[in-house]
Amino acid sequence: MSFLIRVQLPDRPGTLGAVATALGEIGADILSVDVVERGAGLAIDDLVVELPSGRLPDTLITAAESVEGVEVDAVRPYAGILDTHRELELVEEIADDPRKGLEIFTEGVPKIIRAGWAVVVGPEGTGINRLTSSSAAPETRMADAPWFPLERATVLDGEEEWVPETWRELGTELAATPLGKPDRVLVVGRPGGPMFRAAEVARLAHLAGIVAVVLPD
Repeated sequence: MSFLIRVQLPDRPGTLGAVATALGEIGADILSVDVVERGAGLAIDDLVVELPSGRLPDTLITAAESVEGVEVDAVRPYAGILDTHRELELVEEIADDPRKGLEIFTEGVPKIIRAGWAVVVGPEGTGINRLTSSSAAPETRMADAPWFPLERATVLDGEEEWVPETWRELGTELAATPLGKPDRVLVVGRPGGPMFRAAEVARLAHLAGIVAVVLPD
């Protein structure tokens, strides 16, 4: 079974290698590594690892944190190996069929930023309406969104009252960005975390800005 493990580690040579060695000692196979954020002597990395049958995910935490200075932010099941650098391919796919661009983007963006799902919302009367959603998006919808319309990309508080109860129960981390205009907003969710880092939100905003140029109004 594959898991996504997010680690915070000292940004110095050899530390990631030591983590890889520690994970290897428990039989975990690292499938991919993605640098999420760097700064102030620390690095945040996402590792997709395959764990042998019968091994508990807690062993990943114990192994990684056996390396001095390493902390595990989150561990969650992960389906498949995803290419986190396919932004250009996604934009090209949207440009080939702009009429379906919103649906293509919503389905593709979770694979790029390692989210569980995505939805795009727009205005409807005094509230909001779901314009499109990825196949994994929850059926439960937001009845209200006090942050809508949205001027800039941001992390949303997943514990606030406007968040559907089922989302809160799953500990869903949320981020959002305008998609070309404040009243067309992309919302992405990570049930069970990890939290969205500033670099990830910036990446999401950058991608949304590019895609918005291709999308029809």
